[in-house]
Amino acid sequence: MKGFFSNLKGDAFGGLTSGIVALPLALAFGVSSGLGPTAGLYGAIFISFFAALFGGTNTQISGPTAPMTAVSMVVIAGIIAANDGSVEKALPAILTIFLLCGLIQVLLGAIGIGKYIKYIPYPVVSGFMTAIGVIILLTQILPSVGYYPKEDVDYVSKFKPNAEELILKNILKEESGKGVLVLEDFKETISKAETISEEDVLKESQTLAGKEASGAFGAIKVLPRAMKNINWLELLLALGTIFIIYGFKRITKSIPSTLVALVVMSGIAYGFGLDYRPIKEIPSGLPIPRWEIFTNFSLSNITPYIFTAFTLALLGAIDSLLTSVIADNMTKTRHKPNKELMGQGIGNSIAALFGGIPGAGATIRTVVNINAGGKTKLSGMIAGLILFVVMLGLAPVASKIPAAVLAGILITVGIGVMDYKGLKAVPSMPKDIKLGPVKLSSEVLIMLIVLVLSTFWNLVYAVGIGLVIACLMFMKKIGDLTAERSDVKPLKEEAWSDEKDFPVQLKEEVFIKHLKGPLFFGSTSDFQNLAAQIPDTSKVVIVRLAKMQYMDQSGLYTMEEIILGLQEKGIKVLFVGLPKQPRYMMEHIDIIPDLVPEDCIFKDFDSCMEYVKNNVKDIA
Repeated sequence: MKGFFSNLKGDAFGGLTSGIVALPLALAFGVSSGLGPTAGLYGAIFISFFAALFGGTNTQISGPTAPMTAVSMVVIAGIIAANDGSVEKALPAILTIFLLCGLIQVLLGAIGIGKYIKYIPYPVVSGFMTAIGVIILLTQILPSVGYYPKEDVDYVSKFKPNAEELILKNILKEESGKGVLVLEDFKETISKAETISEEDVLKESQTLAGKEASGAFGAIKVLPRAMKNINWLELLLALGTIFIIYGFKRITKSIPSTLVALVVMSGIAYGFGLDYRPIKEIPSGLPIPRWEIFTNFSLSNITPYIFTAFTLALLGAIDSLLTSVIADNMTKTRHKPNKELMGQGIGNSIAALFGGIPGAGATIRTVVNINAGGKTKLSGMIAGLILFVVMLGLAPVASKIPAAVLAGILITVGIGVMDYKGLKAVPSMPKDIKLGPVKLSSEVLIMLIVLVLSTFWNLVYAVGIGLVIACLMFMKKIGDLTAERSDVKPLKEEAWSDEKDFPVQLKEEVFIKHLKGPLFFGSTSDFQNLAAQIPDTSKVVIVRLAKMQYMDQSGLYTMEEIILGLQEKGIKVLFVGLPKQPRYMMEHIDIIPDLVPEDCIFKDFDSCMEYVKNNVKDIA
């Protein structure tokens, strides 16, 4: 405990400063997610406090982040649409997914996955982060100009026929589920259809309109309508917010410009009595656990989103551990990755129980904390407590914040979260692959695929596809490299230094194969060409393995197949410099000693040569 309070003054100031920075972002991310500002605030409070308490990075400040919110937004929109547009009906399933995300992170930390997160390819991360920025920008254009598709009467009316059809389908589905034969008892169906009110049709139409206009692609589709229905007051509030955020940074960075923009623009809007659109009301009481997560639990409701929960967990892990590395560089310390994952998981799980959106380690807030003097876990816990106090004391005031102001804040977040480093490198990346007549960089191709698929299709699947393509391209490169370096050639064309004195009279009888690099499924096809390249005069094949440190199962069976083929031709195989791992693999399926006995395995080339001189005769 003494170490815990060893930097009380610095941690208090760091926690206070980062908590203030987190406030406008928490509200904005909550609104962007679709659950409202309260969900963002609850996420910031609980994740910041508990991730700091149980995590493995002393100076990390956690809470809702742009990537986590973007993926959460997809989950929330999908489940709400499946529940007739009702947030209350959808909330148990939504929070269950978020709780599952936290529990998966705890599990990943417990089994030691933290140290492997660093192996996710940079192009995948780069494409994803840029896509997050594009998605935020596109989806925040509508609220920044004061356009809300569900409130556009003409737009909503277009969905009336679809809404009526969907309501009728639901009636038929419900009756079918109850065992009612519709054709025999159509009167009951008609009587139920007659109870459908205009309000029901309008509500369903609004749900369909909102679904159609959701996401980046949806925002693009309704953008022409938004431009024809601009609310100039809302637009001016958003532009004023953006101007202050970027302009105030030029004056000083000691005060968070997002907070200044929030206070100034909200003060102008409220103080002058402008007719603006405020955010949803923030409750001022204590947070209440959402026990309906358990009481209304249904596996069928969350099954389609289990993979999404896993993706959220991995994304939060990557986001947090990248921030941990930055914190390490600034503080000259070392974080504990697996403990950090468990801390993030606990924070996300508790936040979900109280209705908060998931989050991760936040780079900007962490940097602010360190620069303000934060050094221990206490700083992150204080940041959470600051937000808790703000919620209790200033909730009625915060509820007056204009929605356009938060949209302006999010637009600056979207601009800032893009990976400009990766984008700037696009022209200079080596063009190492060829698609038809066009030469491209595999790294750039992966980044663009992830970027486009994430923006206009599905964030979750885009990352998975990006990872698969990156792995396949990596294996292709390694396979090509291995094949290039271990090409099968006669001794006189390629000889290692200890092979210079090889008896010339035996060059037709003895064939030497050098294996360099791993023998795995990406390089086996080239290795199989060995048998075809060995001259008919060969009686012995020496396989030099000292530089082949790894062999997988595909390589193992390919080796077995080639040795059997050579033995059928009466060719003997000798191993030189066999490393430990490949030897273990070959012993496991009895290549050693059944196909290659111990007396045919040599530690070095000199001892192998002694065997060759004594056992191989020149037949020329």
